[in-house]
Amino acid sequence: MELVVSSSSVSSRVVVVVGQVVVITEVLVVVVVKIAAVVVVSAAGIVVVVVVAVVVVVVVVVVVVVAVLVVVVAVVVVVVLEVIVEIVEVIPAAVVVVVVVAIVVVIVKVAVEVLIVVKVE
Repeated sequence: MELVVSSSSVSSRVVVVVGQVVVITEVLVVVVVKIAAVVVVSAAGIVVVVVVAVVVVVVVVVVVVVAVLVVVVAVVVVVVLEVIVEIVEVIPAAVVVVVVVAIVVVIVKVAVEVLIVVKVE
């Protein structure tokens, strides 16, 4: 079994994620503008628009943070896989499995901690 990871596949996935973030942001801006056009008539409507705008900004920030996390994890995985390929040539398979499991555990732990911090903020 051969494992092939190319940086071009990671780059194309990063471009797709960034593209999705841009599309989501554009949709949210259009929604806010349409809501603003409908409810701007009264002072209470302005408050609603401001609240909706704040919610949209928070959602966009969360989406961007998640996209950045995906990019970081993808880059880390590519680097780790390259290192593992180098190690496999020298060290027995059992040791490689233990190292891979340890690396995955660390990556998951860091990702969970970052998500908890983002959620708390």
